[in-house]
Formats: sequence, C-alpha cells, structure tokens
Amino acid sequence: MLSPPLTDAEREKYLPELLAAGWELQTDRDALKKTFEFTNFVEAFGWMSRVAIWSEKMNHHPEWFNVYRTVEVQLTSHDVEGLSMRDMKMAEKMDKLAE
Repeated sequence: MLSPPLTDAEREKYLPELLAAGWELQTDRDALKKTFEFTNFVEAFGWMSRVAIWSEKMNHHPEWFNVYRTVEVQLTSHDVEGLSMRDMKMAEKMDKLAE
C-alpha cells in the first residue's frame, strides 16, 4: 500500500478546497472527477503530457478520457479502493498545470 485511505480529518481539510476548484465527488465510488477544457487539442494534449510526467514521478496515474479540447479526469487510489493523499496531491498538481 503506497498511501492509506483518507481519514475523516483529511477529508475535512483537503476536499473543500478541491471542491471549490471544480472537483466533484463521484456518487458511485470514492473518487474525484473534473472536466478540464482547453483552447484546442494541442493545449489539451500538452497538459496531458505534463500530467503524465508528474504521474510517473508520483507513481499515481489518473483515469482520463480526451476528446478534442476536453479532458475528463477521475482520481482514486485503486490499492485502497478510495481516495488517498495521492489523489489530493494529484488533483492539486493537475489544477496548477492547467493554469
């Protein structure tokens, strides 16, 4: 296990900021989701490439789907079957890279 599931205290600390930034809790599983919109496909793919590099560094990989300038992302930690600090850090990194 790379990171334990989020505690209630960690959820209270980290989730409000992510939810305010446009992330949503999924209703069917313990995961976050967000849709990123870019100006065109090159911008979207460039962002995905930057995220891919960080994903390797963090050893945490998103579930995502790309069509043209839109990237739909879902974050969860499969080894703990829910959210962990890896997801919080990845969501923050994705938001920063999209700025």
